[in-house]
Amino acid sequence: MADNLRISMVQSHIIWEDRNENLEYYGELLRRVSGKTDIAVLPETFTTGFSMEVEKQADTMDGETIRSVKKWSHKYGIAIVGSFIVKENGKYYNRAFFITPDGEEYYYDKRHLFRMAGEDKHFSAGDECVIVRYKDWNIRLLVCYDLRFPVWSRNVNNEYDLLIYVANWPEPRKKVWKVLLQARAIENMCYVCGVNRVGVDGKGFSYRGDSMVFDPRGKKMADAGKREEIMRTCTLLKNELNDFRAKFPAWKDADIFQL
Repeated sequence: MADNLRISMVQSHIIWEDRNENLEYYGELLRRVSGKTDIAVLPETFTTGFSMEVEKQADTMDGETIRSVKKWSHKYGIAIVGSFIVKENGKYYNRAFFITPDGEEYYYDKRHLFRMAGEDKHFSAGDECVIVRYKDWNIRLLVCYDLRFPVWSRNVNNEYDLLIYVANWPEPRKKVWKVLLQARAIENMCYVCGVNRVGVDGKGFSYRGDSMVFDPRGKKMADAGKREEIMRTCTLLKNELNDFRAKFPAWKDADIFQL
């Protein structure tokens, strides 16, 4: 149906601090889902891994990362979501992107910086809520550690239909990842897609994957599994979302937060 949306989780390893190798690798992965999906979601900082070497690893907005994503999106006819390290006006950001095949661009700078890894010492935090309109869906972009903060993701008056998290979420906190993805879907009455990497990074941290999609009731629709490089696609149903919100309008009684 025209109002349904196919979304693909690209769960893969990331070659540590090697932009060119990662761009070549992820370009091939995206080629494989061409014609099979509407949106492909990559992990957080997909060109470098979760590196704090921002001076060496940052790209620019007219650099190779965004040029490549735009090229892939246009060539394969899919929207692409992910994040990368960018330098802009002398500051560094963990910047999420949503690039469409017709050239539309949306960007969100990660608000909650992971202080336990020193991200707050190297990056600047964003402060803007970004909601993308694509194929008659409203889509909110968030990044990794943002998952822990429900007020920032609050879906007031059904502003969005789909919440996407891109992540480098370490294996020791796998239970938290799963529980919070499901919770965000239930409390916001929306679909939630969380995409995490696998493998071991240059600092020795292990990543399990567990990329998942939940429906507005908190039911798991897709699971990419653990420690496996895989691309998993599922279809989100707009009519079921609308029906659920109409039959169980808890959103009308939700608290409104001011940030």
